[in-house]
Amino acid sequence: MSMLFKTHLHLARISIRENRTRSFLTCLGIAIGVASIILILSLMGSVSNLVKTQVNEIGADLLVVRPNTTKDTISNIVEELTSANAFQKSNLTISDATEIKKLEHISAVAPIAVANNTVSGEKDTIDSVPILGTSLDFPAIENLPLKYGAFINENNKDHSVVLGSALSLTLFRTINSTIGKTITIMGEKLMIVGVLEEVEKPINFDSIDFDNAMIMDIELLNKLTGSVQIQQINVKAENVDSLPAVSDSIKETLTTAKQGDKNFSVLYGDEITHPASSLFTIISGMLTLVAAISLIVGGIGVMNIMLVSVAERSHEIGVRKAVGASSSNILIQFLLEALILSCLGGIFGLILGYVLAFLLSSITPFNPFISWEILAVTFLTALVVGLIFGIYPALKAASKNPIDSLKHYR
Repeated sequence: MSMLFKTHLHLARISIRENRTRSFLTCLGIAIGVASIILILSLMGSVSNLVKTQVNEIGADLLVVRPNTTKDTISNIVEELTSANAFQKSNLTISDATEIKKLEHISAVAPIAVANNTVSGEKDTIDSVPILGTSLDFPAIENLPLKYGAFINENNKDHSVVLGSALSLTLFRTINSTIGKTITIMGEKLMIVGVLEEVEKPINFDSIDFDNAMIMDIELLNKLTGSVQIQQINVKAENVDSLPAVSDSIKETLTTAKQGDKNFSVLYGDEITHPASSLFTIISGMLTLVAAISLIVGGIGVMNIMLVSVAERSHEIGVRKAVGASSSNILIQFLLEALILSCLGGIFGLILGYVLAFLLSSITPFNPFISWEILAVTFLTALVVGLIFGIYPALKAASKNPIDSLKHYR
């Protein structure tokens, strides 16, 4: 059996070598499909990993209170990420954050509310700037270092703001001399007391691009806009061990305050990355299905080339059957050749996919995500494609009549 397999392998290698250009183009079709899937899964895995890393950097003692939503369908997850819809349905209030702050084993509480408004500086006026309203505990929870100045404090919270680095450049064409200058929002002049370090993380569990955002006290934002809708409340526990107890205390407190309304969620650990990670998983799946189409096209190419090979090697098939080769021997021979082509295409596609992923990482903040699961699933998919699209040509070769086949000459 081993000798027979080596013979099949040797014949497949000869056939592929004799038709190098044809074999290369066949492998290329498989490689493009595999590379597309690798690229998509790598980048989407990187995005999800980025959000999880940010949560881990802030600390394992973080809890997040969010408006409760149904997470079963794509439309609900997308709606949850659409700020306007999410805020309209939010039942969280500033008083909820105040009540949470009174609980035991909690070191910091920062409500998150975002309003978009026009902001004017010395050099420019920008429409629809994301303005983040939060509490003075915000720096104690978030890992957002300041490049210049200081964060808002108790003495200046009624008239001060902190700018993201990109927003500072747009409004004043500078970062280092922005401190002490004023901006105008809804007719109110506010003083800049700090500028954030460049974050370059537009995707995060807060769903805020801090580089282009402005931060102010949530009471000031409430005064300017008339009312605020709380996106979420970030809570820092005293230690990791107290997370379950703190979570239960928050649920009990909010349920009582809202007279039994439980339309909110208290999340910690990996749960915090939802809904961002769920949306990326959905997008990844949809794009992978699109990429799979190119893999199917590559499989059709394999089948086409194998059918040509069967037609060209009819005489060889006749000779082999005449000297005692069974139909199963012929089937295995041609099926093995199709699998080798798919295997070579899969290897080339894995390399090409990660090369493209590394090239894209040089112009995006997402590092390629490599895991053995992605490698294994993608490579096995390529082999399955080779098996599916190689079986028909192999069956056709195995079913050939030896007498009729001997009449054909290449």
